[in-house]
Amino acid sequence: MPLKRTNVYADSEDLALIKEAAQRRGISEAEIIRQGIHLAAMAHRVWDEPLFSRTFEGTGRTPTRETVRDAVADAVQRGEQPGTAA
Repeated sequence: MPLKRTNVYADSEDLALIKEAAQRRGISEAEIIRQGIHLAAMAHRVWDEPLFSRTFEGTGRTPTRETVRDAVADAVQRGEQPGTAA
């Protein structure tokens, strides 16, 4: 993806931190700033679908060890791979 030039104003303390991080990581200051822009853009992105779009059956409680063991045994008896949807 081609890059586009833009200008931003930054706090001198932030610029000093960016300079130190770039030197420590052996990359350019511009790369640190591009990564920060990407993280900010992703943090404010609006997604088309909700994060959890599936509906799961169950009580909403953490299953006991015995419940999990029984479910795995039942899946094996039916010839399914445990942990996969039927």
